[in-house]
Amino acid sequence: MGRPKNMVVAQSGGPSCVINSTLRGIVEAARESSEIGSIYGGHHGIEGVLKEELIDLSAQSSEEIALLRFTPAAGSIGTCRYKLKSWQNEDFDRVIEIFKAHDIGYFLYIGGNDSMDTANKVAALGQERGLDLIGVGVPKTIDNDVGDSEFKLIDHTPGYGSCAKYWMHMVQNANEENAGSSPADPVLVLQAMGRKIGFIPAAARLADPNREMPLQIYLAERKVTLEQVADNVNDQLKRDGRAMLVVSEGLDVGDLGEVKDSFGHTSFGASQLTVAQLIVNYLNSTGLAAKGAARCNVSGTDQRNSIGYASVVDLDEAYEVGVKALQLAAAGESGFMSTILRKPGSTYGVTYDKVPLPEVANSERTFPEKWISADGLDVSNDFVDYCKPLVGDTMVSLPMENGRQRLARLKPLFAEQKLGKYVPQADRSKAPA
Repeated sequence: MGRPKNMVVAQSGGPSCVINSTLRGIVEAARESSEIGSIYGGHHGIEGVLKEELIDLSAQSSEEIALLRFTPAAGSIGTCRYKLKSWQNEDFDRVIEIFKAHDIGYFLYIGGNDSMDTANKVAALGQERGLDLIGVGVPKTIDNDVGDSEFKLIDHTPGYGSCAKYWMHMVQNANEENAGSSPADPVLVLQAMGRKIGFIPAAARLADPNREMPLQIYLAERKVTLEQVADNVNDQLKRDGRAMLVVSEGLDVGDLGEVKDSFGHTSFGASQLTVAQLIVNYLNSTGLAAKGAARCNVSGTDQRNSIGYASVVDLDEAYEVGVKALQLAAAGESGFMSTILRKPGSTYGVTYDKVPLPEVANSERTFPEKWISADGLDVSNDFVDYCKPLVGDTMVSLPMENGRQRLARLKPLFAEQKLGKYVPQADRSKAPA
């Protein structure tokens, strides 16, 4: 048996309720593996690797690592939105230099589509340069857009189940608000995350599987005009006296003064106007078929970091997919992503497997057309059957201390820096002279 090599694990993209549960699974499994030496966390993803900012996870207490299960978002080791693009040769060279300097033999990257692309590029580059490097991707995204539309590469991504659970409860609560205040505020528009895919707003249907609420769901896949929305709302008001809309943040209803992030994706939370506000402004300016006004509720990053609404199923699966990724790495299986596949049959169950990174890198599944109603205002029972097991039947129980949540608090212990300072290529135009 050869000498154990060290490992770097890092995170990229938007965080979730369960991303740290995956990190915990990786770290705890690595501590049990004879193949893994020291465990480092890239501070703020691949940017931390480039800057040689490597958090020593081996030096953290078992108690704090265990508390990662109940710690949302990415405050543990941080995340980034920095993408290694093909022209950034110096960045790729730097990654290899860092790995050589710290005797890194394993690189695990937790993230979505772009992160799987980075994991794939780094794994391939290591092999090209003759470095004994194992690269493994670990899935994460609340959008559930990694993989294929036939769900053969991955059934669902860790993070989605908790976001779906959040929206199930938000719509239940919003319905109470709307029902009670409808004489003055008959229309409530709620905006959910989802730039181009409708899995998150679709989860609103879990709040009302029997379709008793005056609920309309607008997915990013179905472009509508403001006039069409107004007609739909007024028809609902004539029937029920009130209406609730759940809309994708990426619903195409006109110009929002969009702002782009470093990946080139629209950053709706930073744009000048939201879809929900645009719809509300239009409805109130043209008039409603009931007295009162429309109002909106735009959820922000709370839909991906509200640990109190986390799905226990999601937390468990996120942990296990992290364990699976570590097992793949320890077995020398480079160039794969750990994955979750649903077992056939009516009783929900999953298996953990692997899929080649090139097949999932930069992949982007679409929301099945067959799951969208003919009028584009609802989703089918088949979607409900797919999504319901992911949210579970219980609420998470959180550790508390003096009335506050007890969150993991990793010590700021870093590996000794062995190379000179480095500014990532894409950041150089922003660096001070």
